[in-house]
Amino acid sequence: MATITSDAAAPGASPVDGGAPKRERSATRSRLVLRRFLRRKGAVFGLIVVVLLYLMAFLGPLISPWGYAEPDYTAFLQPPSAEHWFGTTKIGEDVFAQVMRGLQKSLTIGLLVGVISTSVAALVGALAGYFGGWVDRTLMWVVDLLLVLPSFLIIAVLSPAFKGESWLLFVALLAAFSWMITARIVRGMTLTLREREYVKAARFMGQSPLRIIFKHIVPNMASLLIIDATITIGAAVLSETGLSFFGFGVQPPDVSLGTLIATGTDSVITYPWLFYLPAGFLVLFVLAVNLFGDGLRDALDPSSTRARKRATKSEEESE
Repeated sequence: MATITSDAAAPGASPVDGGAPKRERSATRSRLVLRRFLRRKGAVFGLIVVVLLYLMAFLGPLISPWGYAEPDYTAFLQPPSAEHWFGTTKIGEDVFAQVMRGLQKSLTIGLLVGVISTSVAALVGALAGYFGGWVDRTLMWVVDLLLVLPSFLIIAVLSPAFKGESWLLFVALLAAFSWMITARIVRGMTLTLREREYVKAARFMGQSPLRIIFKHIVPNMASLLIIDATITIGAAVLSETGLSFFGFGVQPPDVSLGTLIATGTDSVITYPWLFYLPAGFLVLFVLAVNLFGDGLRDALDPSSTRARKRATKSEEESE
């Protein structure tokens, strides 16, 4: 009886699924990126910590026996105990509930700012780079204008005007000053990508400019955009904390890590849990996001790793 070997079956398999090679290449690249990422222990540690902090931020208030604004009139400035895990404030509020609420608010703001600013940067940069001409000049003029404006002072001035309004307005203010540098990078990459053969073929086939941008250009910058969003989240959390520390961010009765750190600053010596617990969560999150972002960049763009190694080696040789 004749048997069909794998060599004989292979030629007949390719016409059945013409998209198989493309999917295999995509799957192979995904596995390669995953292997590169998993080899970086710091990046894996950062990812685990970020995930755990987000889980704590949203599950912590559910398991806490106290609400973040619910005082215990029998426990003022009580140190951490079985009843109040992180201690209490001077009016008896549970610090664990407040830190979880503040962590939730700060991480939510950071995530929204990261997604919004990266999306705006991708859109503005791709439009400017693809269309060129007056579109490019107008959008880049806006970018240059926003880059020279003192964003911290502008947000500090505008925030009191929105006092009592939704905290989403604060998110919009932070995102409005977080996208310009990435937009310039996206524009430069678009200028190169629009001359590629597959983009010219899409134009020849009559595809609309927006379809070409979102189907053929932006997906080829996915690595850059993912890395940018990750790094922006950490930067946005730091910005929110700084502004809230000075009273320009999240407003009472709501809390964030910034407001909790500001409240605990006056009693850092006498009642250290009021300061060090929210500050510790902030430092841990920013460190974890940076480790995760660096590992993700190295996994998606190995050339960046080699470039840094070459730069370090040249510096050592020059010394």
